[in-house]
Amino acid sequence: MSVTESVRVRAPRLPWPGLIMLAAGVFLSITIEMLPTGLLPEMSVGLGVAEPFVGLLMSVFAFAVVVTSTPLTALTSRMPRHGLLVAVLAVLGLTTLASALVPEYWMLVAIRVVGGIAHGLFWALVAAYAARLVPEQQIGRAISVTLGGGTLALVAGVPAAAVLGQLIGWRPVFAIVGALTLVGGALVWRFLPPVRGAQAETAARFRRGDVALGPVLLVSAVTAVTMLGQYAVFTYVAPLITEVVGLDVGAVGPLLVVYGVAGAAGLALAGSRLAVHPVRALVGAMALISVSLVVLGLAPGTWPSIVAFAVWGIAFGAIPPLLQTRLLQAAPPGHRDAASALYTTAFNVGIGGGALLGAVLFDRLGVTALPFAYAALLALVAVGLAREAFGASRQRGSTTAAAAGPVRPPAV
Repeated sequence: MSVTESVRVRAPRLPWPGLIMLAAGVFLSITIEMLPTGLLPEMSVGLGVAEPFVGLLMSVFAFAVVVTSTPLTALTSRMPRHGLLVAVLAVLGLTTLASALVPEYWMLVAIRVVGGIAHGLFWALVAAYAARLVPEQQIGRAISVTLGGGTLALVAGVPAAAVLGQLIGWRPVFAIVGALTLVGGALVWRFLPPVRGAQAETAARFRRGDVALGPVLLVSAVTAVTMLGQYAVFTYVAPLITEVVGLDVGAVGPLLVVYGVAGAAGLALAGSRLAVHPVRALVGAMALISVSLVVLGLAPGTWPSIVAFAVWGIAFGAIPPLLQTRLLQAAPPGHRDAASALYTTAFNVGIGGGALLGAVLFDRLGVTALPFAYAALLALVAVGLAREAFGASRQRGSTTAAAAGPVRPPAV
């Protein structure tokens, strides 16, 4: 093998220290966002409010993300991204520490609003920053490594916080997580390499007529619809397991662990060669989820349902990194923060709207309808994506043929 061929085959090494720092930030931000879910009973007693009011702390957090993510990204477009990431993590850490100290529920609501604002800006920055650290062909792997922090938060961070909260109380848990986030911010400042030159340039927003705006809006719309269906079902996963599948309530926890581990496997798959063609991989993942949901809805028995549950976890674990990979491929480097802000907004709209849609369907049609509704929704989205990919492929083929010019007949 020649030196030239060796260079072609060998891909550049990933910037592991920087990506691990970003993944650590994602781990901390997701843990902070989800803390109330694992500490619901303890916070209810400690604050003297009903459990649904503690649940509203999640909604307030998500609403702050939806409202502020895009405009804040535009307002901070001239700020150095490295320093901004550190500042946002500092705000997340300080608000989490303050959450451990406030005596009244309404004060905690106000603090969660501030935390949600910082969280939304963090998510507008983090994936685009990961993309700045690597060449174009490695964006998929970089995104998967970065988002691995979120998977670890759901599989380990949030459950560990819940167990610790039962032992020492919810306020010390918030204080510990807040302190760890401040330490994490200091480590990001020290070990995350800054971006300079053309890679550091950031557009405040998309403008009408930008070529990339259409593809970015399409990815954002697909994200919102997909998360709408996912959280319409997953919000009510416990009754789905007990009432539809027919398992005992004690099986809910172990099945969620299976789902989390399967999701980590899906995340790893999204960082493989699948990310070279993210739209095709998305269509395949959506098809797998649709089939697994239909199987769950039909309740064919314990083991087929467990397998379907695991397949759902694997396929959905791949979807967010594939969506972000497609988003960052579609957006020029200078517009990636703005594109990520639109994606973050769409993601949180889907989460909030999904819980509401699920509640309506659950109330009117019963929990059995939820998996079938999500399967039908995903099937429609997958068909739309497949048509878009096929149309883009034909257009590229036509462009290539036109550039090549007319084919000359062979000489006689």
